[in-house]
Amino acid sequence: MATFTDGHGVHIHYESWRVAEPHAVIQLAHGVGEHIGRYAELIEALNAAGYSVWADDHRGHGQTGYEQHGGDLGRMGRLGPGGLRATVDAVEQFTGVIRAAEDPELPLVYLGHSWGSLMGQMIMNRSAANYDAFVLTGTAYRTLLHMNGGDLNARHKHLGPTPVEWLSRDPAVAPAFMADPYTTAEPLRKLFGLADSVRLLGRPVKELPPELPLLMMVGSDDPLGGEGSVRRLAERYVRHSGLTDVEVIVYEGARHEIFNETNREEVRADLVRWLDERFAVD
Repeated sequence: MATFTDGHGVHIHYESWRVAEPHAVIQLAHGVGEHIGRYAELIEALNAAGYSVWADDHRGHGQTGYEQHGGDLGRMGRLGPGGLRATVDAVEQFTGVIRAAEDPELPLVYLGHSWGSLMGQMIMNRSAANYDAFVLTGTAYRTLLHMNGGDLNARHKHLGPTPVEWLSRDPAVAPAFMADPYTTAEPLRKLFGLADSVRLLGRPVKELPPELPLLMMVGSDDPLGGEGSVRRLAERYVRHSGLTDVEVIVYEGARHEIFNETNREEVRADLVRWLDERFAVD
């Protein structure tokens, strides 16, 4: 792993998986309580399809969090000085790291899952022109009415012994998450505190670049938002923000982590198809 230093002196750890003559570069942003090591299959598939991938362990997470908290795995997920605002700033700073290393003519696609997708919405609001497309998975319309801020495992807890049954129908996913020393199942509000939890709320702004492509992919059984939330968000992006290329894909019965779902091959194929339609050279 390589590192860069954010505005608060935190060393952000990141990796890159680059291919020869890529169609585009993907900036991958993970969710709360996890790390980029859980995305190996997705990264491999994107590489195979001709896309370079860069991904960081966000503040408080993965190798970044391990160093930040002096090796105390019990503090994983806690963001540290500057909180959410500094974390979003560091994700944007990472964009600059990628741009400096790659061919400036290459398109850059922001791919954010869950918390990564919520930060992606925040970044799109203020810096959309720095990206050539956005892909948001496991996302939600960031309002109290349309995003679940409570117990995400509530309607799935009867399905197994872990607090993360809501992640996937694949019976191997929840035990693997719980066995991973670099993950945490602590609730977001406990990790972030009330103020930063509230800062995740927001709506798309007006007058985004109309040609900016946006793909949102979600499971119908995703307790964070689900189909209704994401379709409302898509409508907001079209009617309020002026985007003209917005696609929503809903996977029936899938839970939150669609890249770790039982139909993960279908999900990856849909993502590559969407990217190829916009960035692959004939």
